[in-house]
Amino acid sequence: MRLIVLGCSGSGPGPGSPASGYLVEAGTTRLVLDLGNGTLGALQRHASPWTLGAVVFSHLHPDHCSDFASLVVHRRYHPRPPYDATAAPLPVHAPPGAHDRFARAYAPSPEEYAATDLTDVFSFHDLAAGTPVTVGVDAVTVTAYPVVHPCPAFALRVEHAGSVLVYSGDTAACPELVDAARDADLFLCEASWPHDEANPAGVHLSGREAGEHAAAAGARRLVVTHVPAWHDRDEIAGEAKSVFDGPVELAFPDAEFAV
Repeated sequence: MRLIVLGCSGSGPGPGSPASGYLVEAGTTRLVLDLGNGTLGALQRHASPWTLGAVVFSHLHPDHCSDFASLVVHRRYHPRPPYDATAAPLPVHAPPGAHDRFARAYAPSPEEYAATDLTDVFSFHDLAAGTPVTVGVDAVTVTAYPVVHPCPAFALRVEHAGSVLVYSGDTAACPELVDAARDADLFLCEASWPHDEANPAGVHLSGREAGEHAAAAGARRLVVTHVPAWHDRDEIAGEAKSVFDGPVELAFPDAEFAV
């Protein structure tokens, strides 16, 4: 597999990066994990949106899903689509309620929300904890693990041809994240602030906590992501390195990682 970072700025786009979004290539299958502010434009530097086999959302906070409305426009109104999108709706795997969430975001007014239907160009599928989903034609599986965040949220374990990529999504410290990342070849893990006992509970990880979860899971490699623009990325990566013996790298836009 190959992981391509579309955006990695935590909690919203920053001056040098879109918000959260990642392109995964596995054989001939392409899928996107999250599609935050600015990531649809970044995606088009690497692949046509028409070549995606699925879009998978870890959770439905805007910095992880707001560009979905633009993807609706792309698939409905592109003047030269390579095929009929209404005949081959793009699968969307997400926490329950995604269609309603995206319809509200796309509707031109609150009064028209009820009549907004996105199933002409997308098929919506609820993620279920521990139930693998097959994506594309190359035996790519995605398994969701519920994690701790202020809204329903999942870590995503992507497996293909013996390789394992795990994406934390947004999460606070929890044993389910360790389960998701067990023996991962690459663990893409959020770290949203420096370690401090006064950090709000149940929201995000510190750099130290990201490293601790990677170590507990036996991950082979850690890529730290989702650092907000107002924090020092090197400081947060340094915290992870202090508790995890494996390679630690920082995500950055357009970075590519072999899995």
